[in-house]
Amino acid sequence: MPVVAGHELQLFPLLLGLLGGLALFLYGLQLLSDGLKAVAGGRLKDILSRLTTNRFTAVLTGALVTAIVNSSTVTTVLVVGFVTANLMTMAQSVGVIMGANIGTTITTQIIAFNIYRYSPLLLAGGFAVYFAGRREKTQKKGLAVLGVGLVFFGMGIMGDALTPLRSYPVFIEAMGRMESPALGILAGALFTVLTQASAATTGVVIVLSAQGLLTLPAGIALVLGANIGTCFTALVAAFGKPREAVRAAVVHILFNTLGVLIWLKFLGQLADLVIWISPQAAGLEGLEKMAAETPRQIANAHSVFNVVNTLLFLPFVGVLAKGAKLLVPDLPPSQEHEGRARYLDKEFLQTPSLAVDRARLEILNMGERVRAMVTRILPAVFTGDREDLLDIRARDETVDLLHGQIINYLGHLSQGALGEEDAWRLVSLMEAANDLEGIGDVIETNLVSLGLRRQEEGIRVSDATREMLEDFHRTVTRALDLALQAVSQRNVEAAKAVVAMKEYVNSLADSAALHVARRLVADEPRRLEVYTLEVEIFKSQKRIYYFANRMARGVLHGSEAHPHP
Repeated sequence: MPVVAGHELQLFPLLLGLLGGLALFLYGLQLLSDGLKAVAGGRLKDILSRLTTNRFTAVLTGALVTAIVNSSTVTTVLVVGFVTANLMTMAQSVGVIMGANIGTTITTQIIAFNIYRYSPLLLAGGFAVYFAGRREKTQKKGLAVLGVGLVFFGMGIMGDALTPLRSYPVFIEAMGRMESPALGILAGALFTVLTQASAATTGVVIVLSAQGLLTLPAGIALVLGANIGTCFTALVAAFGKPREAVRAAVVHILFNTLGVLIWLKFLGQLADLVIWISPQAAGLEGLEKMAAETPRQIANAHSVFNVVNTLLFLPFVGVLAKGAKLLVPDLPPSQEHEGRARYLDKEFLQTPSLAVDRARLEILNMGERVRAMVTRILPAVFTGDREDLLDIRARDETVDLLHGQIINYLGHLSQGALGEEDAWRLVSLMEAANDLEGIGDVIETNLVSLGLRRQEEGIRVSDATREMLEDFHRTVTRALDLALQAVSQRNVEAAKAVVAMKEYVNSLADSAALHVARRLVADEPRRLEVYTLEVEIFKSQKRIYYFANRMARGVLHGSEAHPHP
């Protein structure tokens, strides 16, 4: 049994306090993050989409959003969604990722405040707001305050558990070795990988420094290691995600790792700078002075590191974006998982407004595939061979797989606490997914079968009828494009345009019916079979418009009930 100042070191109580305090600390961070995401989540997408027009605003936006939700992962995943949907360039996303690193330093600055003694007040206040709140947002605010209380309460427990180590020579010697930059960085990176949270590393580092067990150079080395460790955590999380997600993780690794390498020769100057800019504890000396000053100095070093790195690398965002694309090239089409959802991240299910937005992006992905089927089907019906038609039919399997994943995701989301607007949007998106799946079924079941029959029976549609069908097809395709725009952007004007096309579509259908009826008496071979084929094609096209019209009406009903700001 180790001995501390003539007494045995009680390892079990020490580990119990350390691990229990760490668990409360991490749970508090999770509550804080969930609460903030629920309160501000609905505005995060708008902030990101509007304020990333150049690299400077991208950095500020990334820092702001990450500070609000206390999660660089959330920021990165939102960015990946925008890049994948071509709403943001890869270079713009690099700026946001850099800003997210700055945003994470806000957490470090908060936990550096020595307010452990006030944590019971935060716990009581947060619980009171949560318990007494009648509105969901009020309850989420209470959970956020409760989370802050748990963060500081957990840090207090860890600090009390570590107090005996202030007199334990072996531990003091081990902490002294952390002043070696290589060893400190490695230890910080490994601890972050193990805990899957850089905040856990910085929290423990600040607790150790507040006990006088960790010097400033050692604390800086450990925090820099945490910056590297969190990159690999993000990389592991990106496995199985779209290539854009992997590229974002690679940008994160390049940015943080190169930044650490640059600072290796200047750690002494960094320590001198943060000592100069940090408050001094007048009247204290020795261990007490170090315990009072070092936590804030470490937090400031973390902020300076990320801010200076961002300023250094900001002119090279294009280079980082190109480097990520070289390291993570696009997969050949044969290696892409066509039926796998791209946007349905389960981590957002606890934040309904963001989860609904992920489902909306996935429906756009599904819609693009359906739109490609619509574009190809009519030429294939007229002149395509059996292979073309069967390939289009096979595409509907991907649509069906995506439909199932979207409905399953929205089903899980519906089981949580949803606000009225989010609930309405969820229903609207579920109906849109069903409508798109219905269009896919019309193509697979009806139009592909008509094309196969045309080929097998040697039927030929006349040029005049074909021209009329193609005109009808262009109109229906335009309606589908507008419907997808209405759903993906909540665009009321696009939805109104689809609904307004109904009269024109009906008139085209009536003209076509009259045309093919007149041709029924034409002196041509197999006229009855040709007539049946032409009528069925018109009916299927009109059915596609019916589903596009339903999608548009869903957007209009939602906008009337909950106008989009």
